[in-house]
Amino acid sequence: MMKYRSLFLFIAAFFIFLTLPGQADKTSGKGGVLRAGIARIDITPDIPVMLYGYASRKTPSEGIHDHLFARAIVFENNGRKLVMVSSDIGSYTDTLYSVIKKSIMEKFGLRDSEFFLAAIHSHSSPEVSLDINILPESNIKYTRELHQKLIAVVGEAFKDLKPVNTGSGLGYSPIGSNRREMTADGSITLGRNPYGPTDKEVLVFKITDPDGKPVGAIFDYATHATSLGPDNMLISGDVLGISAQFVEQILGKDFVSPVFAGASGNIDPWYRILPSFNTDNGWIPETVLLGTLLGEEVVHVFRDIRNTSPMGNISSAIETIECPRKNLDEKDEELPALDKQTTVPVTITAAHIGDDVAFISFNVEMLTEIGMTIKAGSPFKHTFIITHCNGSSGYLPPAQLYKEGGYEINSTHFAIGSDEIVIKKALSMLYDLK
Repeated sequence: MMKYRSLFLFIAAFFIFLTLPGQADKTSGKGGVLRAGIARIDITPDIPVMLYGYASRKTPSEGIHDHLFARAIVFENNGRKLVMVSSDIGSYTDTLYSVIKKSIMEKFGLRDSEFFLAAIHSHSSPEVSLDINILPESNIKYTRELHQKLIAVVGEAFKDLKPVNTGSGLGYSPIGSNRREMTADGSITLGRNPYGPTDKEVLVFKITDPDGKPVGAIFDYATHATSLGPDNMLISGDVLGISAQFVEQILGKDFVSPVFAGASGNIDPWYRILPSFNTDNGWIPETVLLGTLLGEEVVHVFRDIRNTSPMGNISSAIETIECPRKNLDEKDEELPALDKQTTVPVTITAAHIGDDVAFISFNVEMLTEIGMTIKAGSPFKHTFIITHCNGSSGYLPPAQLYKEGGYEINSTHFAIGSDEIVIKKALSMLYDLK
């Protein structure tokens, strides 16, 4: 793991002051007191829907284990804004994201770089689309309702704007495991590789009112939300959704805790793809156990953050870069259908609040080595890596894994070396913000 990190840091340092062509937008603002507003809205479907993430599912959901939520937080300082939305959804396609983004940006007067719309990648949440050729009417209806709820929750967060104090902290959790397991014949399968690279960091951004009363917490952890497998037909936020619910329950009924998925393309929960919520003989379902364990660490870190500040200048930037597409002539049966384009777009949105904290998001399912490299090279004390954000371009693996193969490699659209391009651009954007 260390040799990979060193390699990536060398590459990043070499290219850090170079630039790539792309679509860029940047805002910055300094001075003044930081204000924030935070809100939560229930986005649980009220009708059976097709669930996201597993092609083997052929029938709609059969009930609700735990409710789904969208959580929005708005920051404002000296006229600069930052809107971050976490949603207990599997993924937003580029098309759907564009529709939602346009309506929210126009309604609230946002710039491109001021908006993060992320999914926690729960595989027990509704599949969302507005394309009737892809999904049944029940899912189309749900998607339309979700769109309106996302607008509403951002509006509620704007109405809640008030002066706040903020601080950040770092904890650790063991609930994620590298899933690239090597079999007896040397091939890579989806399983558990406890010796593989795993980012255990739990990053927490604390928000209180000026008197110190807890208001909310943004937290970030690198794991798939796939403790539940294709046999589960109940709606659930899985480990990440349940962790946020636990934090909110412990810290107060008006407390809101947006959760974001870090670089977790090759990280699954320690217990993965289970068929159901097993409660036999008092057994605690693994999904609940893991979500609670992560939530407890968030609460511990939150309570240990002593130093908070009412100040916090905001800067943000967004760029879309084009990475080379995987060889169009490849015939791997797991490779998704490819169009005639020769590049794959990666949208990177970066923002910081104050001098210590940065948020940087990607519209890819980034493998953990890449996220760890960006965090290690960042000029900020705490850098929140946010994936499944502002669209979807699929798996982004590090170059050294291509020779091993496996699901993530077979599924990716990206050609080998794309990770270096993304790391270079991400670090360049972070240093520009700093």
